[in-house]
Amino acid sequence: MLLPLFPLKSIFFPGETVPLHIFEERYKQLIRDCRNEALTFGIPVYIHKQIAYGTEVQLVEVVNTYKGGEMDVVCVGRQVFKVLSFQNQLPYKLYAGGEVEFLEDIRNASDELKVGVLGKIKVLYGLMDVPFRADPVEKFNIYRLIHKIGLSFEQEYQLLQMQTEKERLEYINRHLSTTIGVLKEVDRTKGAIKMNGDFKNFDPLDFEDFKIR
Repeated sequence: MLLPLFPLKSIFFPGETVPLHIFEERYKQLIRDCRNEALTFGIPVYIHKQIAYGTEVQLVEVVNTYKGGEMDVVCVGRQVFKVLSFQNQLPYKLYAGGEVEFLEDIRNASDELKVGVLGKIKVLYGLMDVPFRADPVEKFNIYRLIHKIGLSFEQEYQLLQMQTEKERLEYINRHLSTTIGVLKEVDRTKGAIKMNGDFKNFDPLDFEDFKIR
């Protein structure tokens, strides 16, 4: 499928709200075309000086239009795609485009795995003293939380390419286990440092039990 492309150093996931400030002429034209022709466009991730995967988005609303033609727009993420080819400028257009292949999204995670991941997210937020209200398991969608569990840009990019929910949740489960372990160790270390100057009561020793070797 040929899709207009708007490469960015950002990662968006299906279902995610995508706020964009549009100021370049080529992307002003793209947004006008989206409004007039009900087009969708792709945001391929620019990483390691290349583009390979991204997310199709749909324009929802033009929130503000400024005197110079700049716009604040809101889009929503739809499907993940792989870039097959890239054109710096589509025919008769200012903006880029390319052939893409949409990735299948297989929802195959068990409720047990979802509950386990939600439990670890709750623990993580508790260690950081951040409020967390879990969705019911039947409404659980990890895409809503991906940006809020401490993943690096590279880790999020890896997740974007995973085609099964089970693979994504297992990956996140391992990440959470590691992160929680690190945070608990940090808390233990902070506690040890804090106690270092405190007065302490020591158990009396029974010298009769001592032996000198």
